[in-house]
Amino acid sequence: MTTSTRVHNFCAGPCTLPVPVLEEVRDEFLDFDGTGMSIIEASHRAAAYDAVHMEALADFRSLAAIPDDFTVLFIGGGASLQFAQVPMNLLAEGQTAGYLNTGAWGRKALGDAMKVASVYEAWSGADGSFMRMPTTDEIEVRSDARYLHVTTNETIGGIRLPELPAADIPLVSDMSSDFLSRGIDWDVHDLVYGGAQKNLGPAGLAIVVVRRDRLSTHGRNLASYLDYATHDANDSMANTPPMFAIYVMGKVLRWMKAEGGLGEFERRAAERASLVYGAIDGSDGWYTSPVDEASRSHMNIVFRLPDEDLEKRFVAEAADAGMVNLKGHRSVGGIRASVYNAMPVASVEVLVDFMGSFRAANG
Repeated sequence: MTTSTRVHNFCAGPCTLPVPVLEEVRDEFLDFDGTGMSIIEASHRAAAYDAVHMEALADFRSLAAIPDDFTVLFIGGGASLQFAQVPMNLLAEGQTAGYLNTGAWGRKALGDAMKVASVYEAWSGADGSFMRMPTTDEIEVRSDARYLHVTTNETIGGIRLPELPAADIPLVSDMSSDFLSRGIDWDVHDLVYGGAQKNLGPAGLAIVVVRRDRLSTHGRNLASYLDYATHDANDSMANTPPMFAIYVMGKVLRWMKAEGGLGEFERRAAERASLVYGAIDGSDGWYTSPVDEASRSHMNIVFRLPDEDLEKRFVAEAADAGMVNLKGHRSVGGIRASVYNAMPVASVEVLVDFMGSFRAANG
């Protein structure tokens, strides 16, 4: 396999990764930094891995411009574990929090939080088939709410929050599918989290950024791994961390810094999305995007064709032409093009050209 034979991978997760990062991993896999072994065979207490781990923590903090009053935690289990771990750590007995039910992931976050704490649904998009995000005045913010949980981008539905709600309580944001593709307003947050596998690296790792003064305020008798304070006190190495995911993410972070940093990747995200939405909107209704225009995702672009048979042919013929993982999620159907940070603009241009030729042949 060479770079010339790689496909254009529009997978919704795990994500496509930068070729230079994959090449580095390949070259180091049998012998990392002269150790005579792969980094994932080394002890997580060894100097070689410690350097990788601490550099990844520092680069994440630098790229996201995280203030000193927040700590950065690397936690195994992906973002789904955080659906329960967040309320366990941020809500004391008798406290509540509001959750936006904006789609599949917002609904799962709410459902798991309900199992461990007293939380409530602050808004639901169910009546509108989750095709848009709410405005601030639609959100129920109760006077006793400790935080408002939002999912900034719904991977399956293809919607995103264009702006954060102007709530009078701290926000908790699940940014799994648009982490480090847009700036983060730390002043309004108590906690931001996300899985790595959408934008930053392999699956198996969640990054949690939480205000230090929120640690150990829950009053719960938590198992040590479930307590954020445990991870903070041990630089996220209280146990063996997901070393390979952190090692690869560290390389992605370094690549992002060399490519221009967070502002550049926010610009690229808007450019990639604009190309695909331009092809949809310019098709005289042959391609249609079901989501509200103001809520259109920059990461996961969903669209429909005139009928399901055409959609199946579109996916099959695109795959034959080297564009894979374009089938929409089974719960919503249609087409979904996920265009994460490492997706080259050239790959999006290939997709847009194919959309034009497919319409010309079948319209």
